[in-house]
Amino acid sequence: MILQTWQQTHSQELQQITETLSKITQLPAAAVKPHLDAMLEQLVKTTELPFYQTASDEEWITALHEWSSSHPQNTPILSDHAVSRAGIYEDEEI
Repeated sequence: MILQTWQQTHSQELQQITETLSKITQLPAAAVKPHLDAMLEQLVKTTELPFYQTASDEEWITALHEWSSSHPQNTPILSDHAVSRAGIYEDEEI
């Protein structure tokens, strides 16, 4: 989203940069543009705020549901003894 805004707002400047890079490298503008776009994308990633600073409550809920559903659903359930205090702290025989 930020990248698209930059590209729209600064289209003339980006065109000039593309032309300048094309002259410097002696490559056609069509060959230079993907590299410039990749560099801009990297710059956008470094300026974006992290998810935890910008997410709404609904986005947090959605992200948590997506994360939890990404785990296997066929994990065996522990027995009552395994999760009881006695099961957790019982002495191990050596």
